[in-house]
Amino acid sequence: MVARRSPACDQDAPAHEIKRPFRAFQRGGLRQAIKAIAVWALILPLAILNGAFREAVLLPSLGNPWAQALSGLLLSACIIAVAVVFVPRLVRRGSMQPWQMGALWLALTLVFEFGFGGLVMGRSWTELLGAYTFTDGNIWPLVLLITAAAPSLAARLPGRHAGR
Repeated sequence: MVARRSPACDQDAPAHEIKRPFRAFQRGGLRQAIKAIAVWALILPLAILNGAFREAVLLPSLGNPWAQALSGLLLSACIIAVAVVFVPRLVRRGSMQPWQMGALWLALTLVFEFGFGGLVMGRSWTELLGAYTFTDGNIWPLVLLITAAAPSLAARLPGRHAGR
């Protein structure tokens, strides 16, 4: 079996990982996926607090465009901080790769956003999709990109590899 060097976790990854990227779930990676979901769940209360802070403090003092932009930047910083603290501990040989974790976090965020927003809050599709435009200071699409990229960025930080 040919092995390749994985710069994200500085460990060898089997060649079949390249061809079948989600095979980790079949080899005991389900435990890693559950841990990745648990770490993503830590971001939820931060996002809720961020939204409350935006509504209570930022909007009244800065107005909508600046409040939206600053809120998006604060949430992005929270996501990166959570990733830096927890992702290096989860990245191990033969388990979930950081980009897979990012894809999972993105999927969970979208499911939550549309599920909670549509089913619980009763928002229309037009209203929900309106959050995915760069209007009035809204940078939600950038926050989603950060959500997907944060695990890979965190795993690449020097001295942050699993086992150290």
